Amino acid sequence: MSRGGTPDIEKRHGASQSMIPTLLNARKIPSVFFALFTALCLTTSSVFATDQNLERPVEELKPSLQQAIASVNVVQLLSRNHYRKIELDKESGEKVFQRYLDRLDPNRSFFLQSDIDQFAPYKEKLDSSLKSGDLKPAFEIFNRYTVRAEERARYMLAQVKQGVDKLNLKKNEDLIVDRKEQPWLANKKAQRDLWKKQFKDSVLTLKLNNKTDEEIADQLKRRNTNLLRRLHQSKSEDVFQTYINSFTGIFDPHTQYFSPQTAENFDINMSLSLEGIGAVLSAEDEYTKVVSIVPGGPADKAGKLKPGDKIISVGQGQKGALEDVVGMRLDDVVKLIRGKKKTLVRLEVIPGSSKSSNTRIYEIIRDKVKLEEQDAKSHILEFKQNNKNKRIGVIEIPTFYIDFKAAQSGDPNYKSTTRDVRKLLEKLKKENLDGLIIDLRGNGGGSLQEANELTGLFIDQGPTVLVRDSRGRTERQQDPDPTQVFSGPMAVVVDRLSASASEIFAGAMQDYGRALVIGGQTYGKGTVQSIQPLNHGQLKLTLAKFYRISGQSTQNQGVLPDIAFPSLYDGRDIGESKLPDALPWDTIKPIPYRKYSDMKPYLQPLDDKHRKRTDEDPDFVYLNEMKEYLSRYENQERVSLNEAKRKHEIQTMRSQRLAIENRLRKAKGEPLLNNLDELEAAEQEESSSETKKKKKETDAFIKEAGMVLVDLVQIQTKQKTANR
Repeated sequence: MSRGGTPDIEKRHGASQSMIPTLLNARKIPSVFFALFTALCLTTSSVFATDQNLERPVEELKPSLQQAIASVNVVQLLSRNHYRKIELDKESGEKVFQRYLDRLDPNRSFFLQSDIDQFAPYKEKLDSSLKSGDLKPAFEIFNRYTVRAEERARYMLAQVKQGVDKLNLKKNEDLIVDRKEQPWLANKKAQRDLWKKQFKDSVLTLKLNNKTDEEIADQLKRRNTNLLRRLHQSKSEDVFQTYINSFTGIFDPHTQYFSPQTAENFDINMSLSLEGIGAVLSAEDEYTKVVSIVPGGPADKAGKLKPGDKIISVGQGQKGALEDVVGMRLDDVVKLIRGKKKTLVRLEVIPGSSKSSNTRIYEIIRDKVKLEEQDAKSHILEFKQNNKNKRIGVIEIPTFYIDFKAAQSGDPNYKSTTRDVRKLLEKLKKENLDGLIIDLRGNGGGSLQEANELTGLFIDQGPTVLVRDSRGRTERQQDPDPTQVFSGPMAVVVDRLSASASEIFAGAMQDYGRALVIGGQTYGKGTVQSIQPLNHGQLKLTLAKFYRISGQSTQNQGVLPDIAFPSLYDGRDIGESKLPDALPWDTIKPIPYRKYSDMKPYLQPLDDKHRKRTDEDPDFVYLNEMKEYLSRYENQERVSLNEAKRKHEIQTMRSQRLAIENRLRKAKGEPLLNNLDELEAAEQEESSSETKKKKKETDAFIKEAGMVLVDLVQIQTKQKTANR
């Protein structure tokens, strides 16, 4: 079963493609300390290493012979086996060089232009260094990074010592938040000017979250001490993994090297019995970022933590002090978050959907991620049309799961998506359905075998997906069962988080003309990975691409809906197309298959009816307003360092958000809110299981998808009558 992360289907040491769980990063990992852990596994309590003498300089790190051999192995494996053929020459070496600098200093806050100039000779020969296993360039650049990072941490501590109350927060100046496209720092003065502004921003952010000067000083002291501690705890493996992944990343974003320790954690996360909060985490800059939420896990049930959120502090139980984790190593943050079943953890986060200074605290009860929590579920929606009741069945599929061990051992009652959906269909068919909706929103994929077999429930026979390897050889997956369990009208509802196996199923239903695809553009994860052992760690590399039976790739572009719904993910850094060096969308020769229906003639009248209905529908108006609101504030390049101006900007944002919420409430006849604090309290209350269940039953997207499907049935019925 896929357990979150970037959705994926992969092979492991030549194993079957059927069901391999995976944890991948949903976007590039610019952190020095690349790692990919989840707060899902183990029950170890949080114990940190004893503080070292942080007054002494950070020691220089050196490569090992094992790492040198592993680097040569990685180069050879990629050149022979990767789907994308890249010659390791001067041009690709220069690209690796730039990638490495970007991973170490993504926001261009550390290196001086003089540092970059000094490193320039390495750029000319990085291709030959990689081929020969010469790691000297990587370690020299990293050691310079640690010098600059240490200087910054000590500068920030000195600023704290001078007194946060001494800062001039009345001065009209701005801070460029995203410096990825900015030039490298010209000199020490430019460096200090930037650091001073970044310090002001940190103080202002905490101040606007109602922290006292004393609390701000204490928090920033601990935060920068954490940064110093992290630098002192750096290992040569951190350097090697970051450097090698700068190389693997030029092939595609899913090709990654795992050091022995990271590989061990990766393997631990493969187990079906996991404890924690059910979230995949990665390091980005100084923050711990939520990559994805595991369906059915504690965080998913709590309903608040979202992909893109940045965790800035962690507290144990209701009353435990919140511990600042900005600048802390990712593995140490994970130790704080994971813990014993049924215990409470509090996470203070900067929401990924907001650029404001306001943080939120979410409470999550740790628990096991259970297979049954990800079961497919069903219910029935009823609609009135022309004074007649129309009944639409809805089957929600959170992931494409299979109890692989039970299936291999011959257990006749093993669980799988297809088996569960078949049972649900048999029950729903007795309810005189007029149509069926398969809800794949948020479904990150999982088993290719299950995507293939699920497709087979809705066609009598035929191909389901094509897999093309690096040599251009194409293999087709076929519906294994000639029976068609459900033949009625269908819709498949997807969003930007629907990926991999979800895209295979949705694409097949669209190509066969078996279902309307409704919702948002899908993720675009259309590649197959394999994990190969090395002398030192593991390499995950991309071996093949998926293609729909129509010849279109699911890679990069994903599946485009027939009827588009508004999406809050539009414009955000989510999806394969947002990842650097993602393999492109392309097409191959289609294979013969029988279309059940041609949906194209129906799309315009269906879309017209949909738009007419939703133009004044409170939920859709709300979504469109929120989409505009987020796009306006998420893409801010600068923030003001003037306290009064910043307060005004935040108040304006909050007022606009409150107005949007109250317009929705007024339209629905619900009591209006006086402020956003009331909204946050209401959202906390709505995260209860019972309330979430009721909200799902009145889900605006599913209701509208049902109406679109009812319209389709009506149009098709009229057409059949006219043709008689």
